[in-house]
Amino acid sequence: MGVSTSSPEKGMSVVTVDFPPVNALPADGWFALADAVRAAGRDPEVRCVVLAAEGRGFNAGVDIKEIQRRGRAALAAANRGCFAAFSAVYECEVPVVAAVQGFCLGGGVGLVGNADVIVASEDAVFGLPELDRGALGAATHLARLVPQHLMRALYFTSRTVTAAELHRHGSVWRVVPRDGLASAARELAREIAAKDGELLRLAKAALNGIDPVDVRRSYRFEQGFTYEASVTGVADRIRDGFGRESAG
Repeated sequence: MGVSTSSPEKGMSVVTVDFPPVNALPADGWFALADAVRAAGRDPEVRCVVLAAEGRGFNAGVDIKEIQRRGRAALAAANRGCFAAFSAVYECEVPVVAAVQGFCLGGGVGLVGNADVIVASEDAVFGLPELDRGALGAATHLARLVPQHLMRALYFTSRTVTAAELHRHGSVWRVVPRDGLASAARELAREIAAKDGELLRLAKAALNGIDPVDVRRSYRFEQGFTYEASVTGVADRIRDGFGRESAG
């Protein structure tokens, strides 16, 4: 359980998240993920990072129960942790391929929205249930996956979008059967890792430099509204309702 790193092939590093039962990460988990991705990117032998997860789904966002137990201190820690993890994926010195299965919700969208390429299983769904969980955020990253008006509709309704739909929008590179996800992600990573390492790092920096939106600043702006929802009591009311629904 936790975050682990492996090197299955030359030039490739696989960072795997495993927080049963649904990969809802506590604050420490987000920081651990950030550290692992940054370490992989700094390794001069690594030319591509694969971001993967164990279990039924790729990521269910933050651990709401931790926030309910610890209150605003946990919320602040989760905010900082998510910011660190999303930034680590975006700023990773080499390309990051996200291998997504099952559900990719909340913080999961933040991760894949900042990845360079997404490979997904046929059962993968993506969405931001933030309004149903007493939070805001990651619209910055959802906007990198779908057109603006679809992003707003998904955000306001908390609906999900399938991997096949994202493939039609061009944001998912390939959709494969679930049992072929790991091999498909590594196949793409292998092709990327065959390039010159120094030139890959320059290419990654160049592409980040021409992005029309500063994803770090944009997401940080969103987080301010998450905090406002918390201090006004709106977030607690919604989270408490979510807790009762989950218990039932």
